[in-house]
Order: sequence, then C-alpha cells, then structure tokens
Amino acid sequence: MLESIQNFISSTGIAKLFQGGDWKCLVMFVIAGVLVYLAIAKQFEPLLLLPIAIGMILTNLPGATLFHLDFFIAKEIDFGQILHDGGLLDLLYLGVKLGIYPSLIFIGIGAMTDFTPLISNPKSFLIGAGAQLGVFVAFFLALASGAFDPQEAAAIGIIGGADGPTAILVTKVLAPSLLGAIAIAAYSYMALIPMIQPPFMKLFTTEKERKIRMSALRPVSKLEKILFPIVVTAVVGFIVPDAVPLIGCLMFGNLLNVCGVTDRLSKTAQNELINIVTIFLGLTVGATASAENFLKGQTILIIVCGLAAFMVSTMGGLLTAKIMNVLTGGKINPLIGSAGVSAVPMAARVSQKVGQEYDPSNFLLMHAMGPNVAGVIGSAVAAGVFLSWNW
Repeated sequence: MLESIQNFISSTGIAKLFQGGDWKCLVMFVIAGVLVYLAIAKQFEPLLLLPIAIGMILTNLPGATLFHLDFFIAKEIDFGQILHDGGLLDLLYLGVKLGIYPSLIFIGIGAMTDFTPLISNPKSFLIGAGAQLGVFVAFFLALASGAFDPQEAAAIGIIGGADGPTAILVTKVLAPSLLGAIAIAAYSYMALIPMIQPPFMKLFTTEKERKIRMSALRPVSKLEKILFPIVVTAVVGFIVPDAVPLIGCLMFGNLLNVCGVTDRLSKTAQNELINIVTIFLGLTVGATASAENFLKGQTILIIVCGLAAFMVSTMGGLLTAKIMNVLTGGKINPLIGSAGVSAVPMAARVSQKVGQEYDPSNFLLMHAMGPNVAGVIGSAVAAGVFLSWNW
C-alpha cells in the first residue's frame, strides 16, 4: 500500500517539477497567464491568444506528454510513431504540419473579406505591395544577426506580413522549432496594431495630407466580383505556384460569398469552419512553445525582428501611399498606406480613426480596405516566394 502511494506521488506533476528542478515551466505558466490576461481583459486577438495560451500551459505541464516537437522537426516524419506514441496535441498538430489549418482558415477569411474596394481601385495593390517591405527587411536583419540560418530568417521575416496563418504555414515548413515564438510574436503584434501604427502614421504624414478627402469608389458589378477571385488565383498560380495553397483557398472562400448561390457554404466557412480550425490551430501552435524551445536568446531576437518588420511594413505602406498621392495630384490620403499590412480589418480601422482625429467628417475606411485586402494577397505571395527559394 505504501509503495503504491509513493508511486502515485512520484507520478504527479508536482513531484516531476521538483525532481527535475525545471523552473522554466513556471516561467512559461507566467507568460501564458499574461496572454490570457491580454486576451480576456484587454481583448487583444482573444480568438487566438487564448487558445495559444492554453496550449502553452498544456505542453508545459510536467509529465503530461501531450506534445512532442521532436516528432515534427525531423527531416522525415514518422507518422506511425506519431499515431502510436503521440499525445492528443501531437495528433492535432498534424493539421499544422501538413498545412491544413492555415489553408482552411484562409477559406473562412476569404468568405468574410470584401474585395470591392480593391476591385474598384486596383492601384491599392501597389500600397499592399509596398507594405511587404518589412518582410524582407526583417529577413535580412535576422540573417545579419548570425543567430539564424536563411530558412529561419525567412520564417521570421514573414511576421512583417501581419498575417498569422501565413506566418504559421511558412514557419512549419522552414523552421518548425521556432513556430511557437514566431506565432506568438505575430499575433501579439497584430493585436497591438492600434498602438504601434499611429505614431508612425503621424511621423510620416503632414497634417494637410491627413485631411485629404478621397473621391467615392466606383460601383463594382457582380461579374467583376466573381471574376476577381478566379483571375487572381490563375495569375498568382502561374507566377508563384507555392502561394497557391493560401491564395487559392482565400479566393475560393471569397467566391463562395460573392457568387450568390452558395450562401450555406459561405456561412459555414465564416462561422463553424473557421471557428473549429482556429481552436485546433491555437492549441497546437501554443503547444510548440515548450520551455525548452521558447526560453532562449533566439526568442528575444525574434520578438525584436518581428517588431522591426511591423514598423517597416507600416512605413513602407505609408511611403508608397505618399508617392501615389504626389503622382495623382493629391488625390490619395497617405494614411491609408498603413492599412497595407494584412491585419484585416484592424489596420483599416486604425487609418479611419487617425484620419478622423484631424477631420471628423472624413471617412477613409472603405478606401483603406483596398490596401488592407491587397496586403493579404501580398503577404501570401511573399510567403510563396520564400517557400519557392532553393534553400
């Protein structure tokens, strides 16, 4: 009886924590607690930060063995071992490793996205492209640090695209061991866009430019809305085939919404599908943030490079919009340039808010949505470029 009690005590997580002296797990619990606080109390990206935080807690519980990152960072994945020896989160993580979850989420995002402002004003593509500058600046910054190889630097750079699923898709291919740090950095900065962007928006624009009123967007026909996702998929597919999993799913979801005959599928993609996949994605991404993999110097560098990527992407979009304003004779408000990062629709709302600080009757939201959705396409194309490189 005494032996049974001793065996039970030694098998508890508390005993394993003290026997192993693994204080790092306690640090991870504190970090997870901060994410829970930000998600619930501050409502910063709660749909993803909360599942990520819970995934971090589950993976760091001593003795729980719900997730084994070693199964997934090997060059050859042993699916038999995963199915036989893997825990719950190992099985769910297959959706990340195989690129299933990010693509499914893009179907939901596409179904919820209105491309009308972009179709009405195709010049917005240029702003969305300019806002990808931070992706490549962060790539070279991470590479220059000497702490990362080219694949890891590419995964870090994609944080500048301000698109969580895209960052996850690139990282799971190029640098799976960094997935937890990169995903947490990407979603945290996305949540902080209302605080990160306004100082740069005011720094790179004049008061006169912030008050510019843009002319109303032209009406877009239903035929244009239907042709747009088909044409974009074809064009991107021919130029950057590696971007097709994201772009194809994004445009498929949008086509479900605009065609007018698949309302049930569109609503499912916007609600049940994206909600279920978001839960699985958040939990499994959080599970990669084990104390062993997260608490190291590389994580700090990732956070720094990620912040630099966001700032440079914001500046790139603003400067592109300023140039376009000059070329069009003052018809474009440069504030919409900050919306070129693909955090939809948060970045567009920030453009609207800052604009109304200087002219309460000026409405920039729809104009900012053009660069905003162009940024989604731009970040997916940038991801395709990184994935297509011969590493």
